[in-house]
Amino acid sequence: MTFDDWLPFLTLLTSLLPGIVIFVLPEERIRWRTTLNLGGSGLKLALIGVMIWGVHHEHVYETRLPILPDIDLVLNADAMSVMMTALSGVLWFLTTLYAIAYLETSSQSRSRFFGFFSLCVSSTTGIALAGNLMTFLMFYEMLTLSTYPLVVHRGTPESMRAGRIYIVYTFGGGAALLIGVAWLKALVGSVAFTEGGMLAPYVDAYATQLRFIFLLMITGLGVKAALVPLHGWLPKAMVAPAPVSALLHAVAVVKAGAFGIVRVVYDVYGIEFSAKLGLLQPLAAVAAVTIVYGSVRALFQDELKKRLAFSTVSQVSYIALGAAIVGPVATIGGIVHLVHQGLMKITLFFCAGNFAETLGVHHISQMNGVGRRMPWTMAAFTLGSLGMIGVPPLAGFISKWYLGTGGLAAGKPWVIAILVTSSLLNAAYFLPIIYRGWFQEPAESWSERPSCGYLETHWMLLFPPLITALLALLAGLLANAPFSPLEWARLIAAREYHP
Repeated sequence: MTFDDWLPFLTLLTSLLPGIVIFVLPEERIRWRTTLNLGGSGLKLALIGVMIWGVHHEHVYETRLPILPDIDLVLNADAMSVMMTALSGVLWFLTTLYAIAYLETSSQSRSRFFGFFSLCVSSTTGIALAGNLMTFLMFYEMLTLSTYPLVVHRGTPESMRAGRIYIVYTFGGGAALLIGVAWLKALVGSVAFTEGGMLAPYVDAYATQLRFIFLLMITGLGVKAALVPLHGWLPKAMVAPAPVSALLHAVAVVKAGAFGIVRVVYDVYGIEFSAKLGLLQPLAAVAAVTIVYGSVRALFQDELKKRLAFSTVSQVSYIALGAAIVGPVATIGGIVHLVHQGLMKITLFFCAGNFAETLGVHHISQMNGVGRRMPWTMAAFTLGSLGMIGVPPLAGFISKWYLGTGGLAAGKPWVIAILVTSSLLNAAYFLPIIYRGWFQEPAESWSERPSCGYLETHWMLLFPPLITALLALLAGLLANAPFSPLEWARLIAAREYHP
């Protein structure tokens, strides 16, 4: 096997091997943990860069390892997988920086935390690079097992209860996905991801069964994607430390579910075949309900992280909505939102963690005047919030523009109504926070942590949200630049509709 054949597997190992080593490190070996974390993430980014260049020029990278009779572990770098892998690689590096500053001063099982943290990223990388449904399923369940210890990390009664709820939901979803994948494999044999889908030849023989299989798989994926009514675990999981919340919402669990929905619609069933079977209308309806419901629930949350959690319930469903509309423009909008939502939402969770860690602020009602004490963090939060609302030229505007024009092009004007309603609700629950932070008189009840010199908080807590906020801005301003998320989404759409 050549280097090209091993490249996807090597990319996976850059987080898997450091995670395994970190588990056995003594708690006091902070420097070793930091070196392994940052070294692994840096190497991963370098390998991803090679794959981006190669895939853009139609180069093939595929690792195929037999694990059971008629079942292969397949890691394949195509346009879709590289986009997701690049997102996870960049955000892993920044979240690692953040987590080091957030947790290394504590005495809470740091080696265990960073070990499972690396396994979580490895699972996400495996999901992104999976070349067939069997490989996807394996890493999908590995993601559940590696994120549970992160959710319950603090060991409090509240976190343990959240962990139990998380396990019930995700194992139930995993069971539904397993049944669907096994049923499909028994029916058609090969379950490889294929641009344009691979089930059209079986429509006459298995149409009804394929509809039931689609329902099972979307249900299983919808749990992690937090589609209504399968979303109940997500707000409960906000008891986890801020780096975990950032990872869950931006690149790991919810994004894995949304990415899986995209894979099933485009690369298993095929967008046109899915429409022919009548599968997309129900998916679009569920996505639309989730978009509005999540935003309405967010309005009534005073706890900042819970408001952000319900915002995620709403925002991730933009991806499912884009997948449910037949047409390349809507496809571009849904796929590019995979990246845009990740950049904006991780910014918001980083900022929420900074407010909590520096000032002891956990609730919106406590945020009066925080912008005067932490102007850089509040500026990043403001950019992330405006992006979520869809204010140009931020990344969120690009997503909503393509989804809206895609809906019109597909003869579905109701998509515009959903997007306008969502944006108004987004404004209703984000703008009051911005107003409180910048314009109201500072509170006297802040529990200030030790000073960090001329910086408003530790530089490793401040740097990541500033970078992700900047990336969210540049993703909008430079949307047409080479290798931008939008250009990459256009490439994916072109290959899906004209494989």
